[in-house]
Order: sequence, then structure tokens, then C-alpha cells
Amino acid sequence: MNRILIVEDERDIADLIGFNLSRAGYEVIKAYDGIEGTEVALRERPDLIVLDLMLPGRDGYSVFRELRRDARTVNIPVIMLTARAQTEDRIQGLEAGADDYLTKPFSPKELMLRVQAILKRTDSSPGHVDFTYGPFRFDKNSLKFYLNNEPAELTATEFKLLLFLCERPGKPQDRNDLLRTVWGYSDATHSRTLDTHMKRLRQKLGTDGSWVETVRGIGYCVAKADE
Repeated sequence: MNRILIVEDERDIADLIGFNLSRAGYEVIKAYDGIEGTEVALRERPDLIVLDLMLPGRDGYSVFRELRRDARTVNIPVIMLTARAQTEDRIQGLEAGADDYLTKPFSPKELMLRVQAILKRTDSSPGHVDFTYGPFRFDKNSLKFYLNNEPAELTATEFKLLLFLCERPGKPQDRNDLLRTVWGYSDATHSRTLDTHMKRLRQKLGTDGSWVETVRGIGYCVAKADE
């Protein structure tokens, strides 16, 4: 049973989210301010965190940054939750490294779909373990990534996005196909989600980020290696 931590100071919203997650078969943990949320996350190490940004004690961005600095929580996927609907706020959350972002009011069904999609892509993949392409090596079971044979940190979302492209080198991948495959949903309003993750991914790859090419009017592809 996957454990999900809800960090939300509005108890009625926390209870609504918790009710729907419990009904879907998840174990729920709750915290009602940023300081408590940080402590619970470090102690319990849940499988996923639903994190409100407007929190007393310590705001959600500060909580997120602290969790990403700690080896115990660095790879835990996070869905940011906020009343802020402006594009800039959403982009800030995604650029910080969040796996997804929802604005209030939201549909509980949509939140469940986001949770399911994230947990699905963070599950271990049985079968072939290693996949190598160019300077990239992927351990599919542990979700560990190596760049030029050196360990490098990618989120589960970044890992799946780059792996999907590397398994189809030289073939442009449509934006909507990437959103459906990696995030589990696709519509025009989420195109910035893809672009923001791609920007962060290229930054992490450094000079090897040039392998990931933008295909105007279509989406993205990984360059084909020289024969």
C-alpha cells in the first residue's frame, strides 16, 4: 500500500483529499503546517507528498527545498497544491522540481489521476534493468541515472521523459504523446508543464543537454547517435 503525506493547513481540504485517497486504497498521513510537514516527511518517507504552498510556520517552497536537500526525501515525488492560478506561480513550482501542480479549487478525481500517474511511473520496472544510449545510462529498477558513467540526479518524471525519448532516437515525439505517456493526461493547458521539465532536464544534463532537440511544431526528440 502506497503511503501519501498531505501537508495542508485547511483541515477540510486535507480531510477531503485524505478521504478520496483512502477510498482509492492509499494509506494517508497528514500534517497541518510547514514545520510539521517537513518533520513528518523526513521521518515517514512517504511514497508521494501533496504539498500546499501557503502554509503557516514554513511555506511550501521552503519545505520543498529542504526535502530536496535531504538524501532521505530527495526522490519523493511532490504534487504542489495552491490557490495561486497565475502561470508564473505554476512555472515556479515546476522549475523548483515539483512533479505536478494543481490549483484550487480542483476536482478530487483529477487529483487521483495525477497521483496514480506519478506513482505508476515511480514503480520499479521488472525485466530488462539497464538501458544505455549515448552518454546516458538508465537503471530501470532503481530509477538511477548515469551521465557519462557518473551518477546524476533526475526526478522520476525526468527519468521517464528522457528514457522515453532515448528509446526512440531520431524520431520526433509529439507533445501530446509525451504528456500522455509521462504524465498520464494531455491537453493544451499542460504544454508548459512539459516545456518546464524539459528546460530543467537540459540544465541537469549540462553540455549533453544538446542531445535533446526541440522539433518545432511537433515536440522533442533525442538526436540519433552516429553509426
